[in-house]
Amino acid sequence: MRSKAELSAAIRRDGRIALVVNTRSRRGRRLYPAVRSGLLAAGLDPLGSFPSSEAGGLDAALTAAMGLRPDLLIVGGGDGTLCEAARRLAHRDVALGVLPLGTTNNFARTLAIPLDLPAAISVLADGKVADVDLGQAGDAVFANLVSIGLSVQVANTVPHHLKRLLGRAAYPLTALAGLPRHRPLRATVTVGDRRYPLVTHQLNIANGGFHGGRPITRDASADDRLLLVYPLGGPSRWTLLGSALRHAILGIRRTMNEPAFLAVRELWLDTDPPLQLDVDGEIRGHTPTRIVLSPEALRVMVAPAFPDS
Repeated sequence: MRSKAELSAAIRRDGRIALVVNTRSRRGRRLYPAVRSGLLAAGLDPLGSFPSSEAGGLDAALTAAMGLRPDLLIVGGGDGTLCEAARRLAHRDVALGVLPLGTTNNFARTLAIPLDLPAAISVLADGKVADVDLGQAGDAVFANLVSIGLSVQVANTVPHHLKRLLGRAAYPLTALAGLPRHRPLRATVTVGDRRYPLVTHQLNIANGGFHGGRPITRDASADDRLLLVYPLGGPSRWTLLGSALRHAILGIRRTMNEPAFLAVRELWLDTDPPLQLDVDGEIRGHTPTRIVLSPEALRVMVAPAFPDS
């Protein structure tokens, strides 16, 4: 593995860049021509460009792009697309370049990548390589969030056309529609020799600093060497709504040390009965499972001012 400085220098010197854009994402299809022209105007000429417009086509596009052996893989799309790319690049000597073209763009927000396309391209042209944490739930690597509860129901049922039409508002609307029929879950989080029993409609384990496009706390980041565990409310549906509203309003004011948060590097998650896991918006695995932090597992292109320990 080259140092971060060596990889940054190689990207500038050799220009070994590949581009993948999910043109099924909310903005990907509309902005794909602007992505290509913007990169060229910034002096970034990809060895190959791979739009992915069909269901299941992202895997082939990423495989083709990695076949060019790039130093920088630029990926445009939403959180699902970017997190799939992050899984591909985990522990590899390739940097991920982020173009946020999705609905909530949690991963880009955590990395302080501008949501404006020209500004995001400027980060790719003028930024630096940093390394950030990933998480792992069983065999599944995640960049943003693992959750159980109502979010699994939403991930299984949110219509793709509604995401295109309403953006991130599609998720709470789908959740509200399903909440009256949702039953609370019983979970136990074990950290070392301490057990934390919970009854809630939603339990989140976050690696990044954003959920639903909103900050979780003011001090969570992609490079803090911690996973943040927190329920949204208790057994009542009303407490779920109240907790979600508090997180949306107070996220930038709260810290990881406040009640309802557990900041850990490793945990064991069990439920009765076993439940599916929502891993970065996709159903991957089930409880019981071990969830662990993988520090400095992913290299990313970020702005020069991004804090990188």
